[in-house]
Amino acid sequence: MSDNLGPRESTPSRRQVLLAGTAAIGAAALSTTGLGTAANAAGAGVAAVRAPFTLGVASGDPVPDGVVLWTRLAPNPLAEDGLGGMPDQIVPVQWQVAADEKFRDIVAAGAELALPESAHSVHVEVSGLRPGAEYFYRFRAGAELSPVGRTKTAPRSGARLDRFAFAFASCQNYPDGYYNAYAHMAEEDLDLVAFLGDYIYEGNAAGSIGRPHVPAREIFTLADYRTRLGQYKSDPNLQAAHAAFPWAVVFDDHEVENNWAGDISQVDTEPDQDPAVFRERRAQAFQAYYEHMPLRRAQRPTGPDIRINRRLTFGDLVDVHLLDTRQFRSDQVPADQRADPSRTILGTDQREWLLRGLAGPTARWNVLAQQVFFSQRDFTAGDADSFSDDAWDNYLVERNLVRDRLAEASNPVVITGDVHANYVADVKADFDDPASATVASELVGTSITSGGNGIDQNPGDLVQLQENPHIKFINRNRGYVRNVITPTEWTADYRIVDYVNTAGAPIRDRARFVIENGRPGAVQV
Repeated sequence: MSDNLGPRESTPSRRQVLLAGTAAIGAAALSTTGLGTAANAAGAGVAAVRAPFTLGVASGDPVPDGVVLWTRLAPNPLAEDGLGGMPDQIVPVQWQVAADEKFRDIVAAGAELALPESAHSVHVEVSGLRPGAEYFYRFRAGAELSPVGRTKTAPRSGARLDRFAFAFASCQNYPDGYYNAYAHMAEEDLDLVAFLGDYIYEGNAAGSIGRPHVPAREIFTLADYRTRLGQYKSDPNLQAAHAAFPWAVVFDDHEVENNWAGDISQVDTEPDQDPAVFRERRAQAFQAYYEHMPLRRAQRPTGPDIRINRRLTFGDLVDVHLLDTRQFRSDQVPADQRADPSRTILGTDQREWLLRGLAGPTARWNVLAQQVFFSQRDFTAGDADSFSDDAWDNYLVERNLVRDRLAEASNPVVITGDVHANYVADVKADFDDPASATVASELVGTSITSGGNGIDQNPGDLVQLQENPHIKFINRNRGYVRNVITPTEWTADYRIVDYVNTAGAPIRDRARFVIENGRPGAVQV
């Protein structure tokens, strides 16, 4: 087993890449690489707009020959009209990709139009790059240069890959604390970050920590969602983590509304109880979400509908199946109805897509990147039981179907967010029989900030460990999970910070688990 899995030395450091920024490179560099004419033409359109790159840059969904690049022009991202302080006009934005951080070796360049109806967001689907290669990128609007981002393409499908490192995170309620964990994540040596949901929170923005927040109310409109996303993405630590690695993102509930299910609102007040009204709210939320994420055109929403499930492949080593457990799910029901075979958390089309993907040719490790707790979790001591009605336990038959298909796949690992706590669980062939076979592993990551400072464990965790012998570990500090995957093993480090109520918390490893190739189940080392 490997014992040296911490951040490796690399050049430049992740935060240095972000901070290299406009000043170190200079506006002249961009104009000497064939974009000068377009840049000059753009200048007239944005002459009055200064420092429009307040939300940083990001990349995402890497494939062997390319990646998607993102930014948004928003000199005032907290403007209440949701327009970010931009004029109501089209703005040309130039972009470059280079093989070096000094941009001496430009390998791709072009221009996109930032449109008012898309909140002046920019999505560039770059192709023609080398597989498994590191690149640097930046944007220009008029005379203004963006910060520099670093990204990496995926290796060729089927190509031998000896190491893949990624982190996963979720649940970053802005007023609950400072994004201390992201400051450390940005310094890791990663190939990918998977974000598993609750990028924003739609509720009252007032919280326990005195960070700036607007508006301090529940959000409903497109302008509301744009402003809330602008608020969150203004954070420098979040920007650093985005600029350091490509991300693969999926949403959970709070990007729209707490615990929503399909077309069904969980809000007790009108007018969201009308499914038509709720679908309109969902359309506004999805539009703003797409505008602020490094997603491809295939993920662009059509009204209240979006396809967020997709698969990313990294050589012969890792397949990442990104799931949507909100948009197609049946409504939550009491426990006595959870075994109804008609109930679904994935929807028919997505379920069949997933089952086909797991049954076909796959990489050595298969990752289900999804939102809510997959394994059985009984909260009540003794003969009585109780389960979460928002997790896979409320969709019992479909959960068991997916579990049985996972048992046939190569090295299945489920990664999960949502619960603001770290867990490690064995996925059992029969959760009610501790002696049954372990068919997969589930790694659950804590929140970045949601829930405030956190603690190591609470009294109820002992009950969970006793009632669910397949659950091996619980911790309630804040942080993320760093994973290093090789052909022989998967090592998961549960990295935590002890506080989020003030900035600057150090990071430490709370636990390390290893899953061996061909042997389901995580072992603490």
